[in-house]
Amino acid sequence: MNDEVRRIESEISALRRQLVEARKAAAAMPVRDYVLRSVDGAEVRLSDLFGNKPDLILVHNMGRKCPYCTLWADGFVGFARHIGNRAGFALCSADEPEVAREFAASRGWPYRVVSGHGSSFAHDMGFEPKPGEPWPGVSTFRRAGDGSITRIGAASFGPGDEFCSIWHMLDLLRDGAAGWEPKYSY
Repeated sequence: MNDEVRRIESEISALRRQLVEARKAAAAMPVRDYVLRSVDGAEVRLSDLFGNKPDLILVHNMGRKCPYCTLWADGFVGFARHIGNRAGFALCSADEPEVAREFAASRGWPYRVVSGHGSSFAHDMGFEPKPGEPWPGVSTFRRAGDGSITRIGAASFGPGDEFCSIWHMLDLLRDGAAGWEPKYSY
């Protein structure tokens, strides 16, 4: 590596630390205990997704129609048990429960998958700006001792983000991604 690469990496690391601190300093947003659906169609509350943890990491997923969202969700397979040791972890699909169940099973996702279809949850969290047009991302929540829930963080997903390392690996190639796009199978 040359000095310029090291300098830029150092600047990015410093900016990343600043971003973490800015996110921590941002005001938490109180949220209600949304009713979502399990992949079997039963009601499941947002509070149920925490398990016995005070924190929850929830992935907002566009559903089976999106190979990019599938790439991110497939990537969490290896991390799920590690994340689950620290916080509750779940994926909220825009698909109807039965579609989410079938798709999650076909992908081998070992973590909890719920459906937000028919709920205002994704919209209220800023991940469905227009009805029927969900966006991918992640929200983090904190549950207080009295059961109240606040959203303490959020970020969008997209090529090159911090949440899918494949883009950074491809960036190391001479031609980068070179038009590569994820597929459901190769």
